[in-house]
Amino acid sequence: MARIPREIIDQVRNSVDISDVIGQYVQLKRTGKNFTGLCPFHEEQTPSFSVNAEKQFYHCFGCGRSGNVFQFLMDYKHISFVEAVQEVAKLGGTTLPSSYTADSTPQQTSPVDREQGQLLDLHDKAAQLYHHILLNTPAGEPARRYLQKRGMSRDLIEKFGIGFAPVQRILTPYCAQQKLDYQLMRKSGLFTEDRDGKLQDRFVERVMFPIRNAQGKVIAFSGRLLNTAQTDLPKYLNSPETPIFNKRRTLFNLDLAKKAARDDGRLYLFEGFMDVISAFGAGVENGIASMGTSFTSEQVQIINRTTKQLDICYDGDSAGQNAIDRAISLVQDHQNGHLNVQVVQLPAGVDPDEYVQQNGAAKFREYVHDQEETTTDFYLRFLRNGRNLNNQQELMTYLDAVLKEIARLDTPLAQDMYLSKLADEFKLDKAALQGQLRQFQGELHLQPTQPAQSYQEQAAIAYAPPAQPTTVKIDRTELAEQILLRYMLHDPNVWSHVRAQDHFHFVHEKYESLYMVASSYFSEYGDYTTARFLDYLAAYPDLRTTLSQVEQLTVNPDVDMQVIDDCLRTLTQQTPLQDQIEQVRAQLKEASTLNNTELATQLTVNLIKLLKKQQQYKAEETK
Repeated sequence: MARIPREIIDQVRNSVDISDVIGQYVQLKRTGKNFTGLCPFHEEQTPSFSVNAEKQFYHCFGCGRSGNVFQFLMDYKHISFVEAVQEVAKLGGTTLPSSYTADSTPQQTSPVDREQGQLLDLHDKAAQLYHHILLNTPAGEPARRYLQKRGMSRDLIEKFGIGFAPVQRILTPYCAQQKLDYQLMRKSGLFTEDRDGKLQDRFVERVMFPIRNAQGKVIAFSGRLLNTAQTDLPKYLNSPETPIFNKRRTLFNLDLAKKAARDDGRLYLFEGFMDVISAFGAGVENGIASMGTSFTSEQVQIINRTTKQLDICYDGDSAGQNAIDRAISLVQDHQNGHLNVQVVQLPAGVDPDEYVQQNGAAKFREYVHDQEETTTDFYLRFLRNGRNLNNQQELMTYLDAVLKEIARLDTPLAQDMYLSKLADEFKLDKAALQGQLRQFQGELHLQPTQPAQSYQEQAAIAYAPPAQPTTVKIDRTELAEQILLRYMLHDPNVWSHVRAQDHFHFVHEKYESLYMVASSYFSEYGDYTTARFLDYLAAYPDLRTTLSQVEQLTVNPDVDMQVIDDCLRTLTQQTPLQDQIEQVRAQLKEASTLNNTELATQLTVNLIKLLKKQQQYKAEETK
């Protein structure tokens, strides 16, 4: 197997953001400059897994695992380094020569991977062609006017790669000119086939919305009919399913939304593509939409891996409310219990796109923030629809339905709040409602909540700040070593300053080893990046952990040479002195045990001298 050159490894590694890659497997949330989540390598309840996007590495404070994007995939998927490089190259759109494979002999890309790559390339070219026609040709003028009327800015058009497929069929002749394979074109979903086997453009006179996968690659299109007077044609036409597009596993805008979701802590589920795009333009960038009207269990699982909260933001009319009900039920049935669902219901007859156009971006952002409600609040209102609550029988039916929803709540505090609300509104005995609630919990096989804790205790737990990762306390010597290495790696002047010290060495073996390997690294590379050095440490897994600990250290970015010299003095003077003191004390103990008075006296004199010298160093530090 040919060794992959370092420059190619660097290119592949730099083609992706480590937080995006790890975010496909770990639910990450921004915490300061870093992202945190539950470690995928050991069981834990409190997040101790940290991803540093700036330096492109991860570190778990719990189990000590650390590394760059390649190491994560190697550990998580149990694959080789070369296989990890190949996977990252695919994610980042980097072409990796086929000779660099995990086998001992060159191997060509598998037929399936090759076909998928060709289909992705075809969709990318189609998206560029449609986009060019929209923005730069007379044929795109009607579509440009339509989008402007919908409040679509050029920035948004370019951000989402929106295009236009004109009346004149353009993609078929373009592919013929490129001499693309006929069977590949058939499988792409971009063409229709007549009885004679002749291919024609599937999308004609439609505004084209590219549909991207989680990595941002175009995998399909949704075309919006420009001339809606053609009543025999569907208003929206989506690509059929293909080897690269499965509508049940695809969410519109997930590639962009997941990044915003890490900051905001949630995703917004909208009904349509235009809603997502308008919300994005209004500053709500973490919006997604399902394909057409269907919301699937597969999409729930994808959302569950991406965020801890889903806000369903559908139209407030009857159809929208029914869709919210279906979406909530689907999530409750197919998520793992960690996804919190909230509802943002817009006024009846107004979708997010219309709300933004009518009220502006600021009002929309304010609305989705202020109008967020729990699913129980939604059902208290939704289940009233079509019922006359002045009728005792219909009121009983309503209360039964609502109590079944309240029974799903997992805290007695929340249950008590809603029971009080019902008792107050309908002048009912709260104890009777509680009895009915327990009955429904039994019928639904739900575990009754135990009110063992007071409400104050529950609130204290619910609103307590997240526990911080436990860190091992290190002594003064090791701290000096970490600080010194941290500055040495990132500042050539500090590196040169330390290297100029005669007979310098680190006290602990792991830091001395890291220092020696770093010396070799700098002789090969002119500059330092954390991710590249982690690659260099591939053969030293323990040193990877040591490096991650050093990199996690918070230091002043402006180098103070006095700090550097203090660290050096600790390592070259004080620490060896402490070692000498401990050695003399051990010798003195042994001499006393042997009743060697003469040796004990001499050792005592030596110990006093060393302690005085140590005291002198400490006094100098306090000046």
